[in-house]
Amino acid sequence: MKTLPDIRLRALEPEDLDLLYTIENDMKLWNVGTTNVPYSRYTLHDYIATSSDDIYADRQVRLVVENANGQTVGMADIVHFDPQHQRAEAGIVIMNDCRRQGYGAAALQQLCHYALRVLHLHQLYAVIDADNKAAVQLFHEAGFNVQTELADWLFDGRKYHDALLMQRFL
Repeated sequence: MKTLPDIRLRALEPEDLDLLYTIENDMKLWNVGTTNVPYSRYTLHDYIATSSDDIYADRQVRLVVENANGQTVGMADIVHFDPQHQRAEAGIVIMNDCRRQGYGAAALQQLCHYALRVLHLHQLYAVIDADNKAAVQLFHEAGFNVQTELADWLFDGRKYHDALLMQRFL
């Protein structure tokens, strides 16, 4: 088993506005999620300021991933929270210059632990572009299994991509 780097998941702070702005407005990431519009600094500032940090109120939790030196290396999300069925969607974004160093695996491991031990969720799922081999492998190694393939599920502005619905019972 690989040794994962030490990381910390923490709540968004006002100082994270630039990070959030960069991630939310990175058009390359729009292809792997459901967002496909740019966000203004004002909108993101308002989100940080008004977020209650309560998954029952916000239906999501957005966390910053920091390495052992306190440097921001990415973000981890739990979104589309369904309290009745105790499930939610997991997402990880690691900054380009920090990829392939184990931060994604460490963040996903901690996110799953948080979902189970703190949020008491029954399951997490992810919808991943079938061609994104690195993400599929990351989630598979974290205990997520492919449940189905969703044909033409993601649109990148030019063509449709198949997606995999991956699920992990906690």
